[in-house]
Amino acid sequence: MIRDIMVIPMSERDSLVIASDNSGGIGLKENDLVHTPYDVVSYFSLRVAAMECMAAGGEPFSVIIHNFCGDESWQAMVNGVERGLDELGMKSLVQISGSTESNFPLLQSGFGTIVIGKRNREFTEKQVSFTKMKFAVIGSPLVGEEVLKKSHEVVPLSLFKELNGLNGVILLPVGSKGILHELKVMADNDELALNSVGCELDVLKTSGPSTCILIAFPAVLEPVVKEMTLDLYHSLEIEVK
Repeated sequence: MIRDIMVIPMSERDSLVIASDNSGGIGLKENDLVHTPYDVVSYFSLRVAAMECMAAGGEPFSVIIHNFCGDESWQAMVNGVERGLDELGMKSLVQISGSTESNFPLLQSGFGTIVIGKRNREFTEKQVSFTKMKFAVIGSPLVGEEVLKKSHEVVPLSLFKELNGLNGVILLPVGSKGILHELKVMADNDELALNSVGCELDVLKTSGPSTCILIAFPAVLEPVVKEMTLDLYHSLEIEVK
């Protein structure tokens, strides 16, 4: 599986795991397409990058903020990042730094997040098998105003962390290209066709700031995963040809 991250060997023991996210046109400026407070913007951006890093085996230790919304928005940005880290139980373990574009005011909001973690160099990705594993989507694909109006359908960071700690489980945050695309990435199978995937959700719809995640797990864990995720669980049936 080729994840949307960068892995850099750091020592004989550890590697850096670097993940990023950005957003544009979302904030409090007059010309923004979605109007929402900046702490909400940074919270959801942190979610994406942190989940990408952790799903790849990384333990976050640093967050870097790229702020194109002006000096007055900085503290709100930090507050949103801290909210996400708190949900992950990492607020005291992760340092936050960054930079603000303050020379030139922009007409629309812009924001970026980089999460840096580390993992053991002996870490290896688990292999996905359509015939030996169960698949599901946790949460729903949401974008824009939906993210705010349907927050109960967004997979919580605390739940993501719990699922990520289960043995034999593979997680992959769903991004703007949708569930089917990420399923192809997870299985390393570009030929996976739309009509071979059964799900009550729209598998082509963007998931915005990773409001849902893909999960692959041994069949024996199905009762455990369902009990943990409740109404957020959406089964994926894949026809193998």
